[in-house]
Amino acid sequence: MVQAPVQSLTQCYHPAMRIAVALAMGCGLAPLAASADEPFRCGKWIVTSVMSVGELTSKCGAPTSSQSKTEDVLVRNQIGGMSKVGETVTETLIYDRGAHAAAMVVTVVDGRIKSIDGKR
Repeated sequence: MVQAPVQSLTQCYHPAMRIAVALAMGCGLAPLAASADEPFRCGKWIVTSVMSVGELTSKCGAPTSSQSKTEDVLVRNQIGGMSKVGETVTETLIYDRGAHAAAMVVTVVDGRIKSIDGKR
């Protein structure tokens, strides 16, 4: 009786397959990293990036400071040049929470909360 060699299940068949698996795993985890934010407390409320800017303002009040910038949205046209198709507005709202807590930086893009991070 002749036995066929058994190949390890953990071994990839080709080096390119290892790269493809690594890329697929990285792409699968990328949305988790992109959506991560740091919720923070405003009085009795917990603020997260799924809230609207109106809810944020009603729960936390006006930010301590804010900055706003408007950038053009450009696309490449058929002849190789760039055409403006719109504008995007990015606001940075900073909420100072006192001497014992880090300030919170809320990034708002086109009216929607994009991220919340602690400022150290």
